[in-house]
Amino acid sequence: MSEPRLIFVISDATGETAEKVVRAALLQFTSVPVQLRMYTRVRLEAEMRSIVNRAKQMHALVVFTVVSTAHRELLRRLCDEENVDAVDLIGTLMAKLSSYLGTQPKGVPGLLHTIGDEYFRRVEAVEFTVRNDDGREPRNLPKADLVLVGISRTSKTPLSTFLAQKGLKVANVPLVLGIDPPTELFAIDQERVFGLTIKAESLLQIRQARLKHLGMPSDTSYGQRDHITQEIAYAQSVFRQNPSWPVIDITGKAVEETAADILRIKKDRDQQRAAG
Repeated sequence: MSEPRLIFVISDATGETAEKVVRAALLQFTSVPVQLRMYTRVRLEAEMRSIVNRAKQMHALVVFTVVSTAHRELLRRLCDEENVDAVDLIGTLMAKLSSYLGTQPKGVPGLLHTIGDEYFRRVEAVEFTVRNDDGREPRNLPKADLVLVGISRTSKTPLSTFLAQKGLKVANVPLVLGIDPPTELFAIDQERVFGLTIKAESLLQIRQARLKHLGMPSDTSYGQRDHITQEIAYAQSVFRQNPSWPVIDITGKAVEETAADILRIKKDRDQQRAAG
């Protein structure tokens, strides 16, 4: 078998974009063995000179994604001087975009990776929130950014999902009449915990509609006014015992409105904590 051909991938960030593009193109050339060597976060002239010199010695092709105009020009010049074949993956596109949009690029390395980090942070938050819905994993409460506490049908799950899509890991814990909340709830940072409440009449309508949708009898205790009143009273007693928990009345509110209230309180607390 013949020796593999070498491709040096140079990037001033993570190099993930360049690597994916090169590997996708190489799928069209499977008959020739190729070895990729990644050189990431390359931002010093000495590093560039060393890599280009190595590429010359090993007869490698250089592929680079460098957003700094000065560094791109330097790499092009070094490759020309050393007679090294090179491909500027991003330069041509940026030049065309600059001309078309009538403005200059920022020239900041790593912006795409920053976007990627944000995306994966949200995905991780949603996965965490799904796993920790309805008090499933109390042992995970210390890992949550926010914990929502309330009786059934106080929008805990839709609120958790909405906040997770903003990148927050959210767990929710149901308050059930006659059952103590998990001890883990009281061991975490109490400023992360938010109580949810609702007016009895509104909850009665919601639960009656829920029972009808499920085909269950309307006289089930879950949908009875007296039982609902007792549940709300129980939740209020838990909230009084934990005065550091903000309690938000969700009656008549859209999920977005309640989420905005929670985020505002969280932001204020974060700022106070940062201020010392």
